Amino acid sequence: MFKCQVTHAVWLYVRFNLSLREIEEILLERGIDFSYETVRRWMVKFGPDIARNLRRRQAKPSDIWHLEEVRVEISGRAFWLWRAVDQDGMVLDEILQSRRDKRAAKQLLKSLIKRHGLPRRIVTDKLRSYGAAKRQLVPSLKHRSHKGLNNRAENSHLPFRKRERCMQGFRSPGSLQRYVSCHSAVRNRCSVPARRRCALQIRYHRMEALDAWKVAAGIA
Repeated sequence: MFKCQVTHAVWLYVRFNLSLREIEEILLERGIDFSYETVRRWMVKFGPDIARNLRRRQAKPSDIWHLEEVRVEISGRAFWLWRAVDQDGMVLDEILQSRRDKRAAKQLLKSLIKRHGLPRRIVTDKLRSYGAAKRQLVPSLKHRSHKGLNNRAENSHLPFRKRERCMQGFRSPGSLQRYVSCHSAVRNRCSVPARRRCALQIRYHRMEALDAWKVAAGIA
């Protein structure tokens, strides 16, 4: 029973734009009395393992990747969240880095290739760092650089931006990296694909996503 309460609190935090105090209140209404700090510690302790289990069961991505970076401020200091999504919008990887240069782009590409293998093509905006990193790592890889072709990657930032506003920013790079890793794994599983847009299929998809979460959390 206790494990179910823990994983339910973590699920609320990564699935919805709720603050820790709001989750504390929701749990209290159910007769579960834990402080918001306890919920935060649960997130730190159990969130990464659940996210890894979800990724192991993740469908194989398409062979066209969209890469994009977005500026994030943490305690007045600028960082860059580098993100890659596939043709269907599934998040492949997210890396928080302090630079927006060839070295940072190279780090993202290396991580992606190590995890998913070589794609058929990558699509990026006009940032030259992508091309420089690609030429150094895999010169033969097809690369299209065009602002208008990268809407999938740009749109993938929107859920993160909503969460960022709700939390009024992140306190440390570590907490941001930890959160986006868990959030993207849950989002990949819960987002309804375009082919399942009728009401009944959406309901089935949500039930499947909840079952996958329970298996990943070890409570199924």
